Amino acid sequence: MAASTDSTESTDNRRLSQEARSLQWLLTNFVDEVPGVRSVAVVSSDGLMLLTSEADAPEAADDTKGPAGSTADLATVVSGIASLTDGAARLMEGGGVRQTAVAMENGSVFVMSISDGSLLGVHATADCDMSVVAYHMAMFVGRAGHVLTPGLRDELRQVIEGGGR
Repeated sequence: MAASTDSTESTDNRRLSQEARSLQWLLTNFVDEVPGVRSVAVVSSDGLMLLTSEADAPEAADDTKGPAGSTADLATVVSGIASLTDGAARLMEGGGVRQTAVAMENGSVFVMSISDGSLLGVHATADCDMSVVAYHMAMFVGRAGHVLTPGLRDELRQVIEGGGR
């Protein structure tokens, strides 16, 4: 499965602007650099996946990988968590939600706002260092926030819709 993802990614990368390729590089680098990360997704405010990358660790045991379809599912989960926490924040008059972490028995999910309603979602192993994941998420958001313009989000949507995914 990783090989088909890689070939699709390289085909899509040829159609992407320099800004989109840079954002993809940041995302891939995030997955490669942060221990315990299974998959990462950038999700639009309306719940569409804009970018995604899965940890590719052939030496890792099969139980460290996410379930089949995990990146597509991650976009759905990220959107749902964001909606739920935004509603809770409004109810509690807590202001905007900046970050959400869900620790489960067999993994963790993190959601952080990027800009204009876009979100960064991370699916990680249960034994990940949550503070390291949160730190790297903040670094990604800091680097990507100014790049993820409405025009770039439209470009990424078009690639996903036209890419046959």
